[in-house]
Amino acid sequence: MSGMNRQWLLRSRPVGMVQESDFELKETPVPAPGEGQALVRNTYLAFEPAMRGWIEDRPSYMPPVGIGEVMRGMTVGEVVESNFEGLAPGDLVSGMAGWQEYVLGDALLTKLAPGTEPTFALSILGATGMTAYFGLLDVGRPQAGETVVVSGAAGATGSIAGQIAKLQGCRVVGIAGGPEKCRWLAAEAGFDAAIDYKREDVGVRLSELCPDGIDVFFDNVGGEILDAVLARIAQKARVVLCGAISRYNEAELPPGPSNYSNLTIQRGRMEGFIVMDFIPRFAEAAGKLTAWCAEGKLVWQVDVQEGFENAPKTFLRLFSGANVGKQLLKL
Repeated sequence: MSGMNRQWLLRSRPVGMVQESDFELKETPVPAPGEGQALVRNTYLAFEPAMRGWIEDRPSYMPPVGIGEVMRGMTVGEVVESNFEGLAPGDLVSGMAGWQEYVLGDALLTKLAPGTEPTFALSILGATGMTAYFGLLDVGRPQAGETVVVSGAAGATGSIAGQIAKLQGCRVVGIAGGPEKCRWLAAEAGFDAAIDYKREDVGVRLSELCPDGIDVFFDNVGGEILDAVLARIAQKARVVLCGAISRYNEAELPPGPSNYSNLTIQRGRMEGFIVMDFIPRFAEAAGKLTAWCAEGKLVWQVDVQEGFENAPKTFLRLFSGANVGKQLLKL
């Protein structure tokens, strides 16, 4: 195939808040597929807060994106040409294809079932749904009748985690930013209550809404909200460390939570996890999540921006709170 392939490369490592200028747009010829390869035209890019950590030059669960390399990210794309058995032109595939319009793929691509909506594949069946499912059920282990609190609750992962907790028979309180997000949590996602951290005192509201303490905390935010929850955990509480978006763009990290010693007093447990550890069980989660959606037991939101040239700008929406639900970019 003739033509040019636009790619967004990592230009510099951010100091403090990530900037659009940390990325560079480049054009290269569209590659030709070799033996055992397929040429894929990406149609959607997905964005996760964790991507901020991927561009830091520090040890992590995967190597950092190198300066001058294509920015890493999950995609859905359409097969254009194929020399790979099992993939034919027109098939939809998902994979870690990065911020580029075309990519050469192989067995690392996952073929989507016919009729699968790309936004569903990148949200419920993507890292979002998998993280919520395993983080809550395997790490949080909620029991019917317990109180579950979720921070970043109107986000892609938090909203699914909270709804799964409801399906387990729990009482669920979400923490989100702004009245519209809090309204959606209560009216659409079925949360029992929502706290607007931008307008309310989170600690005071947690004490009012969780008078017997918090049994499970699914944390996407960290910082002051984590500290407020630690002060109010119940005995044998489980704190699930999914993310800490409030700290990702700090040039210098502030001190850790001052109330961590309450974990000792209440015999609680605080545990982090990486969803990649659960890859062998993704099919299990996909089956459950798909069934719950089909039965109307799970609702979700996607925020779809448009235009490949807007990839860095779309990524930054995650850190301003502009996105509602899963942040995607349609190319």
